[in-house]
Amino acid sequence: MAKILSRFRLKNMSMLQTFILFHCLYLAAVLTAIVFEFDWAARLQLHFAGHPYGNDWVLPAQIAAMLLTVGIGLVIMGSLFYRLKLKKPLDVLMSASEKISANDLGFHVVYDGKDEMGELCRAFEKMRSQMENNFKALWRSVEERNQLNAIFAHDLRTPLSVMKGYVEFTAAYLPQKKISEEKLLETMQTMQTHILRMERYVEAMNSIQKLEDIPVNRRETAFALLTGQLDDTARRIAGHHGKTFGSRQAADSAKVFVDTDLAMQVFENMMANAARYAAGRIEAEYVVANGMLTITVGDDGPGFSDEALQKALLPFYRSEGPEASGHQGLGLYICSVLCRKHQGGLRAANGPLGGGMVTASFYAELINR
Repeated sequence: MAKILSRFRLKNMSMLQTFILFHCLYLAAVLTAIVFEFDWAARLQLHFAGHPYGNDWVLPAQIAAMLLTVGIGLVIMGSLFYRLKLKKPLDVLMSASEKISANDLGFHVVYDGKDEMGELCRAFEKMRSQMENNFKALWRSVEERNQLNAIFAHDLRTPLSVMKGYVEFTAAYLPQKKISEEKLLETMQTMQTHILRMERYVEAMNSIQKLEDIPVNRRETAFALLTGQLDDTARRIAGHHGKTFGSRQAADSAKVFVDTDLAMQVFENMMANAARYAAGRIEAEYVVANGMLTITVGDDGPGFSDEALQKALLPFYRSEGPEASGHQGLGLYICSVLCRKHQGGLRAANGPLGGGMVTASFYAELINR
């Protein structure tokens, strides 16, 4: 019976269609059995017509047989309906629920039915996928926060150690008046310098905390208008540092759907970083392809060292040299965070002809012309 019913392609039928099919088959089978039972009862009545005990018992037996037939038919059809239509998807969903309860999201809900249970399994798989993505994002955020706290604690350790040493020095020699006024003023100025340094670090940490709360407001923007704004900003930053600027662009769509303010903030940080290290020229390239807006900023400076390529996107990282002074080393880290909020990313590399090159990508949700 199960093999016969499977030929109806039950997976492609809705629950209502399958229910109607099963009931039609059930009624056909029960009515056929009842017809045979009527014939059986008629023959029994004829056979026991002259029997001493009579044939009065035939009618109750016939009624009992009919009720038994109806009951057995219901049980069989219900069992087949459960086995062929419900058992497999319910097992799949139960197994998925147990894995989710155990915080195991590394699986897939697979059921190829076209009915409501198939839709439910696909919805469950969509929910599992979203939970997995959210869990990974949360885990990545926690890891980044732990890493940021470790870097922050490491960078604060030096000024705190220096201040502790000066406090111990002052506490030991000031009561004995073994410190000259000039030395005392020098010590106080040094301590003030380190206090200002710690204040800057705290302000930097606060600014990083606020990055997570920045909303992404995408809107339709003409690609030419966006690149024009980027070029104007780039020429201003490059001119302020005494550098020249040039750009090129390529796009498979005249419009993009991005947060222009967020993209501009990332670009300004990339330009400021390039302007510090460029010898005299900064180049930018704007590309729209495959649903992504990609902005690359390169310079003709010394490029990234091997260490910088590994740590350039970390917070508070500053390379050696005079160009690195005067900033907290947060520019590229901020760019990286903002790009990820826009479903993109940031990558640092060295150009084929030398010089540093930073590429930012944003999910642009392309709009056809």
